[in-house]
Amino acid sequence: MYLWDAGPQRQADLAAEFDTDSASMTRTVQRLERAGLVRRRPDPGDGRATLVDSTPAGLALRRRVERLWNELEADTVGEMSDSLRRQLLRGLQQLETSLVSATADEAP
Repeated sequence: MYLWDAGPQRQADLAAEFDTDSASMTRTVQRLERAGLVRRRPDPGDGRATLVDSTPAGLALRRRVERLWNELEADTVGEMSDSLRRQLLRGLQQLETSLVSATADEAP
């Protein structure tokens, strides 16, 4: 979905955008590539970098995925006011911060 809106992206930038490490992003991109949904190509501006872009097969899924996403949103938060949605998001962000902090404290 991110590539549909942002266009081709460097793989390293995708890892940063999704707050993941390079190895995890590489595995994700490889799975999407094997499924025919994305392609990788050298970045013409930086020979060391790889650009990831949606394929025609990936783009063909856009309308269906967006419809399903809208249905999920309607089923989950469709009745909530904007204010309540913002409160919920802040609470979930605090929960994430707490979990990240707790797991970082437990790391060897």
